[in-house]
Amino acid sequence: MHSTPTQSHYDVVIVGGAMMGSSTAWFLSDNPDFTGSVLVVERDPSYEKCSTTHTNSCMRQQFSGELNIRISQFAADFVKNLRTYMGGDERVPELGIRSFGYMYLADNPDFAQVLRDNQAVQHAAGAATQLMTPEQILQHYPFYNVDDIVLGSINLVDEGYWDGTAVFDWWRRSSRERGVEYVSNEVVAMQKNSAGNRVDSVTLASGEVIACGQLVNASGPRGARTARMAGLDIPVEPRKRYSWVFSAEKPLDRDLPLTIDPSGVHVRENGGGTYQCGGHSDIDPAVDYDDFAMDYSLWEQHVWPILATRIPQFEAIKVTHEWAGHYAYNVFDHNAIMGPHPEVENFIFLNGFSGHGLQQSPAMGRGTAEFLTYGEYRSLDMTPFHYQRIVDGRPYIEKAVI
Repeated sequence: MHSTPTQSHYDVVIVGGAMMGSSTAWFLSDNPDFTGSVLVVERDPSYEKCSTTHTNSCMRQQFSGELNIRISQFAADFVKNLRTYMGGDERVPELGIRSFGYMYLADNPDFAQVLRDNQAVQHAAGAATQLMTPEQILQHYPFYNVDDIVLGSINLVDEGYWDGTAVFDWWRRSSRERGVEYVSNEVVAMQKNSAGNRVDSVTLASGEVIACGQLVNASGPRGARTARMAGLDIPVEPRKRYSWVFSAEKPLDRDLPLTIDPSGVHVRENGGGTYQCGGHSDIDPAVDYDDFAMDYSLWEQHVWPILATRIPQFEAIKVTHEWAGHYAYNVFDHNAIMGPHPEVENFIFLNGFSGHGLQQSPAMGRGTAEFLTYGEYRSLDMTPFHYQRIVDGRPYIEKAVI
C-alpha cells in the first residue's frame, strides 16, 4: 500500500480502512450512479490492532430492535451470496454461515421477559428465534448446567460463524481494482471552510493537504479523536474486550452455540475441539487507544470459574491463544452513529458499533454509500442511527448488547 495519494482532491475521503471503511468504499465502487473518486486513509495497513482483526466473526439476528435485525439479515444474504454480489467473479470464494446459533441464558424472571419481548420483535421480522425451558435446553445441549436458568433463547438460522476475513479481503481487493485508492497514512488535522459548515481538506501525517468533497469517519475506537479534528464530539470510547482460545480435554459431542452466560461471559464453538471465549472485567473504563495489555488474572479469577460452572466439561481446558481488543463503545445508547453532522454537513459518521460492527458492516457500508451518492437511503432506512439523536438527547436503545 502506498503512503502518498496520487491526487490532491477526492470526492470522498474515508478515514479508516478496516471493515466499515472498506465496506463503504466497495459499495461506492459498486454503485453505477457514483462516478467520483475515493481515497481511503488507513493508519495501520497490517490491521493488527483494529477491531476487525479481534472480532468473534459471528452474526446474530437476536436483537431487540427491528432495524438491527434487518441489518443482520442483509449481512447473512450478502455473505451467502458473496460471489453474486461481486459480479460472479469466479475468484471470489463461496461462503456460508456455520449456524450454531447464539444461546442467551436468563437466570431471573426479568431477563426472561426481555428474551420473550425480543423474540416477539424477532419473529415479526422473520427471524427463527426459539425460546427454550431449562428442560428443553438439556434435551438438546446436555452439557450445560442449567440449575439457575429460567429461560433460554436461540436461533439456528443464519446465526453463527462466518468468514469475515474473506469478505474484508475481497472488499479491499475489489475496491482497488475498481479505482478506489488506499494509502498507508494518517489524518492528523482537518480544515473547515470560513463558514465552518464543511470540511474542506485533511492533512496527512506525511504533510500532504488533501481536499475532499465528503468525509467519512470510519476510524473505529478512534472515532471520537477523528471527530475532534473537525471540532465535533461523539460519545464513543475504546473499551477493552478480552478473548481466549482454548482446547478441552473432553470436547463436547456437538456444536456449542455462542453462549451468553448471565454473567456476560460468552463462549462459542471454534472447531477441532477448541473454543473461543470472551469477556471483560466488572470495572469497564475507557482505555487508551494503544492499550492492548492483557489482564491475566481475569481468566483465572473470573472467566474460567464461570465457564467450568456453566459447562462442567470445561473444568479441564488449556488456553492456547489470548488477546485484548477494543470495542468502539457508544456510551449513549450502544447503537451505531451514522449520517451527517447537522452543522458540518459533509462530515459523515460511521461510528460506535459497540461490538456489532463486523456483522453490521455490509448494511452499514451499503447505507453510507447510498447516502453519499443520493443524499438519502435507498434500501434500509438508517435515519434512526443519525447523529441528530445525540443532539436531541433521544437514545435509540438496543437491549441485546454483549
